[in-house]
Amino acid sequence: MERQDRQARGAGALNPTATPIETDALIIGAGPVGLFQAFQLGLLEIACHIVDALPRAGGQCVELYGDKPIYDIPGTPVTTGRGLAESLLQQIAPFKPGFHFGEQVATLERQGDERLLLSTSAGSAFLARTVFIAAGVGAFVPKRIALEGIERFEGSRLFYHPEALERFAGQAVVVQGGDDAALDTALALAGRAAEVTLLHRRDAFQAEEATVAALRARIAAGAIRLVVGQPTAFDGSALQVTTPDAQTVTLALDALIGCLGISPRLGPIANWGLELERKQVPVDTQQFQTRERGVFAVGDINTYPGKKKLIVCGFHEATLAAWGATEIVFPGRSVPLQYTTTSTRLHTLLGVSH
Repeated sequence: MERQDRQARGAGALNPTATPIETDALIIGAGPVGLFQAFQLGLLEIACHIVDALPRAGGQCVELYGDKPIYDIPGTPVTTGRGLAESLLQQIAPFKPGFHFGEQVATLERQGDERLLLSTSAGSAFLARTVFIAAGVGAFVPKRIALEGIERFEGSRLFYHPEALERFAGQAVVVQGGDDAALDTALALAGRAAEVTLLHRRDAFQAEEATVAALRARIAAGAIRLVVGQPTAFDGSALQVTTPDAQTVTLALDALIGCLGISPRLGPIANWGLELERKQVPVDTQQFQTRERGVFAVGDINTYPGKKKLIVCGFHEATLAAWGATEIVFPGRSVPLQYTTTSTRLHTLLGVSH
């Protein structure tokens, strides 16, 4: 990787006054593989922080099939994307990794002492001995509402997939979307916000039957208003909507919430000087390290001969990548292989006793 100044490239350039968070490892991506990476690092006493562009852990597993069954996780006959994420979060809890949600890593730059300096879209900075890219097929980011100039209201009147809804209490809120996330958000706001309007391009939804039934009941009870149409303008306090019969409706609001789904983008990774093959990062199969020392890639973002895009394969990659990091984090030290069934040291780390 060339030691060139990448900090002027795009949004999220490093704030020169920010004090970097120093860590043994930074994991980019909080999907199942990124979370299991934190577990394997924890067993080796390698401290880590995790950054994800989404507002919560789980990655595409939660966002795309949170309630759909998964049958190929070892030892788990059936789970869901959300259930798997919750189990992994419980598993890594003893290691107390630092989480940084709603941030996308923007820059990566090698320092004179061989550590890696990274900055995020939110202005955070990290100085890490090792980096683990577990970003799936790229950072999953919310799909934006396509209206000119609307981006200037983000964070004040416009929000995408917000996790905390308490801030909307007593407000007039419009939720745009027609999937489970949109319907769940509208239902959660009913009775909390002063007014709740669900805006969708048609009177049909791509959501679970029970969720749609609950929405219909709240609409019938007058707790939620349904407006069918497409937004055409937004000034921060009113949203103009064109209905299917070419009428214009103006919706006065305090907040607009977009739940239009998410989409993967390789994003700034393409500018880090790493070798790429068809938007994937080549790695070795001994440590799953890229051709840049200290930078590992696990899960769907990497490529190597025989690669299979399966969660279970990502777990294997994360295990060997963690061991690969020991050579950098603990130079000159022989780290013994121990087993969680018998090692008292690992029991202490995990907070269990036998």
